[in-house]
Amino acid sequence: MSPFRQSTELGLSRRLVIKIGSAMLVDEETGAIRRSWLQSLVDDLAVLRSDGCEVIIVSSGAIAVGRRQLHFTNGALHLDEKQAAAAAGMILLAHAYQEVLADHQITVAQVLLTLDDSEDRRRYINARSTLATLLRVGAVPLINENDTVATDEIRFGDNDRLAARVAAMISADTLVLLSDIDGLYTADPHRDPEARLLPEVREITAEIDAMADTSRSAVGTGGMVTKLAAAKIAIAAGCRMVIAAGDHPHPLARIRGGAACTWFLPERSPQAARKRWIGGTLNPAGSLVIDAGAVSALMQGKSLLPAGVIAIEGDFGKGAAVLIRAGTGEILGRGLCAYSAADARRIIGHKTREIEACLGYRGRDELIHRDDLALDVKKRK
Repeated sequence: MSPFRQSTELGLSRRLVIKIGSAMLVDEETGAIRRSWLQSLVDDLAVLRSDGCEVIIVSSGAIAVGRRQLHFTNGALHLDEKQAAAAAGMILLAHAYQEVLADHQITVAQVLLTLDDSEDRRRYINARSTLATLLRVGAVPLINENDTVATDEIRFGDNDRLAARVAAMISADTLVLLSDIDGLYTADPHRDPEARLLPEVREITAEIDAMADTSRSAVGTGGMVTKLAAAKIAIAAGCRMVIAAGDHPHPLARIRGGAACTWFLPERSPQAARKRWIGGTLNPAGSLVIDAGAVSALMQGKSLLPAGVIAIEGDFGKGAAVLIRAGTGEILGRGLCAYSAADARRIIGHKTREIEACLGYRGRDELIHRDDLALDVKKRK
């Protein structure tokens, strides 16, 4: 049985993203990775995994580690120096995670992403598929921002938003932001003795936004403004988020043990939020016309396979939103198609085992996975 108390929100997590900032991970004086702290964190993650929770890590720290390796020790770095430092530090950072996770027989897999990867439809689909596969085989994805190819200035706080975008991308139910402050206060607690910690936030109002301007984190992660930006992304995706102090050993054990923190709680689940986004926000680029057997399968909650599709309408790319129509023309819903229109036309009517012969490569078995499908609720009754 887990040694942690199960009454907190963290104990409910089935898929968790944790964002680790440079201030937690790297010693400011020496530029060395704080191995004992990292080991304690990974011990916590191993307990979560044993309780059935999938874990994804979003880590900062590559620039902070790499600048010492390249002897960039004097003052602020130019953009090209930051990119070079990130390239050198990334290797050391990944190696440190690999070593501590290996102590628990856990495989780590590095994934480099940028915010743009969460906005471009095709790259989004590919990243989501890769992360889902890694989780399915039991690996822990280690996500770093791809600072070495950044075209804009590298800004503090980007990894807070990146972590939130990753959580939305993979339908995580929990996002943990470890900080040098234990949550959102009504004012800066270092300046105002009357400042109160907010243990729970269910809606980010203008008043809450104003608090972020006066309750700032001291170093490293860009303050509460970027964390509230992350919270807005997470809540919209149906993902609960917590801001908690990370500058102690076993930070996740502390959260699950009832330590002070701020939880941001959404109204709906990640699955419901995703289906609402697909069904009500995305503009369809085409249509898939399906047979009666496929209609019946979809109404039972199954995915849409190529064998059940009789026609493709429109010209669209992989990952595009499309309408699903019955042979009568009735619109049943919409979803994200795993193939371009050109490739979809080559495989419709075929069994999944025939996809590779049709296309010359093995793609997904489903044209639209049930997780990427939003049906008209009335038609399912």
